[in-house]
Amino acid sequence: MTGAQALIESLKCAGVEHIFGYAGATICPAVDALASAPEIGYTLVRTEQNAGHMASGYYRVTGKVGVCMVTSGPGATNLLTGIATAYMDSIPMVAITGQVPSNLLGRDIFQEVDVTGAVAPFSKHSYLVKDANEIPRIVAEAFHIAATGRPGPVLIDLPIDVQNAPVKQFRFPENVTLRSYKPSVRGHEMQIKRVVKAISAAKHPVIYAGGGVFLAHGERELRELCERTNIPVVTTMMGLSLLPTTHPLNLGMIGAFGNVAANKALAKTDLLIMIGGRVADRAILSPEDIQKRTTIIHIDVDPAEIGKNMRAEIPVVGDVKVVLQQLLEVIEPRELTDWTEGFQQMRRQELTRPFPAQKEGYVFPGAVMRALGKRLKYNAAVCVDVGQNQIWACKHLCLNGGRFLTSGGLGTMGYALPAAVGVKVAQPGRQTVVVCGDGSFQMSFNELAAVVKAQMDLKIVLIRNNYLGLVRQIQATPTYPAGPFGVALDGSPNFARLAAAYGIPSRLLDSEAEIDSALDELLNEPGPRLLICATDPAAHTND
Repeated sequence: MTGAQALIESLKCAGVEHIFGYAGATICPAVDALASAPEIGYTLVRTEQNAGHMASGYYRVTGKVGVCMVTSGPGATNLLTGIATAYMDSIPMVAITGQVPSNLLGRDIFQEVDVTGAVAPFSKHSYLVKDANEIPRIVAEAFHIAATGRPGPVLIDLPIDVQNAPVKQFRFPENVTLRSYKPSVRGHEMQIKRVVKAISAAKHPVIYAGGGVFLAHGERELRELCERTNIPVVTTMMGLSLLPTTHPLNLGMIGAFGNVAANKALAKTDLLIMIGGRVADRAILSPEDIQKRTTIIHIDVDPAEIGKNMRAEIPVVGDVKVVLQQLLEVIEPRELTDWTEGFQQMRRQELTRPFPAQKEGYVFPGAVMRALGKRLKYNAAVCVDVGQNQIWACKHLCLNGGRFLTSGGLGTMGYALPAAVGVKVAQPGRQTVVVCGDGSFQMSFNELAAVVKAQMDLKIVLIRNNYLGLVRQIQATPTYPAGPFGVALDGSPNFARLAAAYGIPSRLLDSEAEIDSALDELLNEPGPRLLICATDPAAHTND
């Protein structure tokens, strides 16, 4: 057995069912071994960055660590953005890169890059493999580190000579124990008692739920906690779809681009219960103001996040699902009608308010999102890109059981389409919709090839305004006297013809009277389809 064969056998032992990748000279031995392993599926990406995004989408609907594999040099550097995107959103991933021969490392030969050094700031751990006999242990450790504690990406860099070297004896570890890596799981019992006491005493409590609840698979426990205590829930962008949009205790997303009800509740709370969130600047603009007037509970698996951006009077370190289960064992029901009623009314008004009339030839994206939400199946996955399209989807897309996937931490344009490919690879029968802008779509539309090859029933809603819309919106403020500059997407392709080149049907939506019929056609016709929504460049996310 060679090192390459040991790698593939180790991946099989780790339960890997699919790999997203792009072959090259220094990873060819591993690819050759993969060709002899039909148990593991393979998707050829069209640029390496998207291998990371596909692995991310795959994990986010399956809970299984995503795996991507590329070659050395530019293959590895292209993948760095995919790894950094996963790191910022705490997505467990094992990224495998080929490398030049061990004896030539450091000599700047063809396609040599110090990828373990480059990835250090935004990976959970990395390995440069020097002995083929160590491959089974390294793979086992990589999956363990990626998936436990606060999840994140782990890199395995494999020189080509190590891939070709003989392995004396293959043994994949049944258990992994790392002396210096022991993440906490259960919350400290004394802290649990303090949380219960604080919740019982609070008059205006609010639950702040982030993406860490998804990562811990604690959705059911979160819902049970809020329903038992009648505490309203606000979410971060990564926490969207934890509760159905129309759930009476779901006040929506907080932050600069958030919902009014959520932000007002945050401004008036006397007890903020933060669960699986890191207090990023987009979610809470002025943490100092909140901590002056509010008691703060912070529950997170990563002790480094607690107190980093906002002081917590009651910190609880542990797995979110386990901690919520501990709370549910002892928490008593509460009635908070006087506190929640006004916000619930505000939220209902937000979800039904009329949108501004549009110029002839344009549709308002918020209206498209609202109409789309009404048509989605219960378990739909909606993969949303970055920019104005992301904000409109966050504010107006109704999800009552589905999943909302986006790049919240790094804000990586081009994320949505490859992430959706990862979703469809994992769950071909799941209704999956991409929402993107014309800027982000042009960063990843080459992955339409992967969509067509696999005959995916994938729907794409393209918000076309011929600008980098959110940047244009920012530049239009008095802060930038020169006004919008360098953001016009002149020279963009005819998207209908582009889709046709891939054999994908499309439709132009340029009348609000046709929103319903266009969405019905998009969702009900089989196979991949593109809906191009003509949008006024002046349309604002606060409209």
